Amino acid sequence: MAAPRVAASPASAPASLVAGIPSGARLHVVTGKGGTGKTTAAAALALALATTGKKVLLVEVESRQAIAQLFDTPPMPYEEVRLTTMANRGELYGLAIDPEQAMIEYLEMFYGLKRSARGLRKMGAVDFVTTLAPGLRDVLLTGKVKEAVTRVDSAGKPSYDAVVLDAPPTGRIGRFLDATQEVAKLTKFGPINKQSEGVIQLLHGSRTAVHIVTLLEEMPVQETIDAAGELAALGFRLGAVIVNRARPALIGAGQVGADGTVDVKALAAGLRKAGVAVVHAPALAQEMADYAQRQRVQEENAERLDALDLPRIELPDLNPPVELGELTELAACFVEDES
Repeated sequence: MAAPRVAASPASAPASLVAGIPSGARLHVVTGKGGTGKTTAAAALALALATTGKKVLLVEVESRQAIAQLFDTPPMPYEEVRLTTMANRGELYGLAIDPEQAMIEYLEMFYGLKRSARGLRKMGAVDFVTTLAPGLRDVLLTGKVKEAVTRVDSAGKPSYDAVVLDAPPTGRIGRFLDATQEVAKLTKFGPINKQSEGVIQLLHGSRTAVHIVTLLEEMPVQETIDAAGELAALGFRLGAVIVNRARPALIGAGQVGADGTVDVKALAAGLRKAGVAVVHAPALAQEMADYAQRQRVQEENAERLDALDLPRIELPDLNPPVELGELTELAACFVEDES
């Protein structure tokens, strides 16, 4: 396995986080419509938390090994792997949760059935059960997340200062986070009930913040608004709306006409003054018109997001796949600029 990298970080006082990322939260849940870049945003947030000097765990639950790809490491086993160390002693670890392994761990932890659980896995029974009852898979995943958040060392100190969960997309985030509620209704006492109540209290409590990643496009914005309403109604604490791949406003007033076109002759005159061949004017005019249209779409959807009374964090437009150096650039968007 590749050695963990040392990421750049200020050697002075730890950085502070921007509004919308509560410093007191122990668990940060990151969701978003598929294709919005929620995994990248989750990794950037985790890296930002590490720059504040924290020991952070980044968790994925969708069996995609996305964390390993982002940090350019081999596929992760079912164990916590150190991804990077910051100059101010902050650390970032990664964990890809496997539902079957989580079930074996669960049965061993609460019932001492490790050997039996392994036998069930060989028979394919574990996969059969989680397929038959998909809600059980979510219970196992959130249960493992809760264990990581609440785990303490021999001195009673939390193993991690913060955990960032790359959660399922907005279309099923409510069901995912509240799956344990159904288990709690079925078990009135015993270790399963106790574990379920602990998960519910963590996810619905002040130690957890749910962040929603979106693009400034119609469907992602609508799904963000719907998800925010659903999560608030279910009693979850909302953190920030993270706008990914935000394009800068490059087209000023008057540069594109009301009909969406550019005055090619005026543009050619400007190019001539700048010493640029005027032959490029028609193509550049079309590019300007296209960009102006996308810029208007962004502005319209940004106004729609104003309906949500939530802090907004904008990440720059980086072409996927995002590399580690670019991930550090994104992480800086979650940290206050002290200059």
